[in-house]
Amino acid sequence: MDAQRRAPSRESARGRARRRGSLPRAPRKGVNLHHDFGLRLLKLANVVLITLPFALVWWLYYIYEVLMFPSSIRATGIVVMFVVLYAFFGRAYEAFLISLKRISDMFYAQALSILFSDAFMFLVMWLMSDHFPDLAPALATLVGQLALSAAWCYGSNRWYYANYARQKTGVVYDMRRGVEDLFGRYGMTQKFDVQMTCTVEECLSNLERLDDLTSVFLCGIHSKERNIILKYCVANGIVVYIIPRVGDVIMSGAKKIHMFHLPMMRVDRYNPPPEYYIAKRTMDIALSLALLALFSPFMLVAAICIKLEDGGPVFYKQTRLTKDGREFTMLKFRSMVVSAEDDGVARLSCGSADKRVTKVGRIIRACRIDEYPQLFNVLGGSMSLVGPRPERPEIAAEYERQMPEFALRLQARAGITGYAQVYGKYNTTPYDKLQLDLMYISRPSIIEDIKILFATLMIIFKRESTEGIAPGRVNAGSDDQPAA
Repeated sequence: MDAQRRAPSRESARGRARRRGSLPRAPRKGVNLHHDFGLRLLKLANVVLITLPFALVWWLYYIYEVLMFPSSIRATGIVVMFVVLYAFFGRAYEAFLISLKRISDMFYAQALSILFSDAFMFLVMWLMSDHFPDLAPALATLVGQLALSAAWCYGSNRWYYANYARQKTGVVYDMRRGVEDLFGRYGMTQKFDVQMTCTVEECLSNLERLDDLTSVFLCGIHSKERNIILKYCVANGIVVYIIPRVGDVIMSGAKKIHMFHLPMMRVDRYNPPPEYYIAKRTMDIALSLALLALFSPFMLVAAICIKLEDGGPVFYKQTRLTKDGREFTMLKFRSMVVSAEDDGVARLSCGSADKRVTKVGRIIRACRIDEYPQLFNVLGGSMSLVGPRPERPEIAAEYERQMPEFALRLQARAGITGYAQVYGKYNTTPYDKLQLDLMYISRPSIIEDIKILFATLMIIFKRESTEGIAPGRVNAGSDDQPAA
């Protein structure tokens, strides 16, 4: 639809706004003070419930085993340290999103948060003691915490959906269709009741069709049309969820400045401060050395099994792209037959349906052991622990023919894990992987790197994160994705 046809719709919306007295002043729909306050109380209750078993076991047992003459400051400090750790892991794993997570997903995230918090605190107690503390009380604490977490996840989910009705939801799309099907696939039909699905042209022709809705999803819409709908929704108290385009993600990292007495936003190429590079490289070297020492027994067993299965090479060397398009040789444990790509065609794996994967390969892939040799790449400086996953030159070139902006991923050094690995899946489309990687690139932060590293632990045992692409496809192409 051209500008001439859209202009009347825009004018009519403005005209209605004027008749109502400038902008509409409708009360907030969906999210309100009662809703927000209730959720915060539930989250606080969770932290208290999970901390209680730890505090009791610490005050009634470990404090006397670890500290012969405990002081109240040190005794309380250990409990406060646990609360901080659990809150950090819980936020990193999104363990408290009652209204957006399934019960099983919340419990899984909280179980990991509890496990890592307890393990770290037990290590602290061990370091404070002159002997190895008794493990039995710690295990009993863990069991109690998991039981309380399960009860909280179930109870908070039931309470939320008993007290808050489903949001009347609309989906407005441009080129990205089918988003309405995702609500059922991800168990979100309890929260969102999709009552309207329309194109952006249909929506702009009559914005009042949004008036009865509580929330609206705007999917891949150009900024000009999107902003008209966005302003209308904000003015009328309608919650908006935006699936962005590449340009929107780049803008999310803009720096707010003031110049010429005007508000401005400055957008630049990936250019973190020197102290970030120093801290990141220091963390890469220290953690990769520690992980190599920790994983060396598993790596040795994997190497022996790979060699014994078919006598082929243990390592698989592959040319990949890192920062600014530089090529490097990436190391992995070989998980496919030696003749996997004898025809010279670069193919992505189609998961469990891929007949090229060996028996040993299926095991080391499931446990991610095949990725461990990349720690040597991190030590050498061609990769980082966190960053956009490196693509093969042939596959990257094909993606760039479809969307030239795919090369923007190469602003940062390639990584073993990143946003696309934590929040996407192996078969996430290249367009969506690009957006996820650009979200990371737009806001470089050591704290964010640490969160991604811990979040990576959460997806290791999730089967869906390693789903392959559809069998028979050369790559995970994105013909059905919108242009940037």
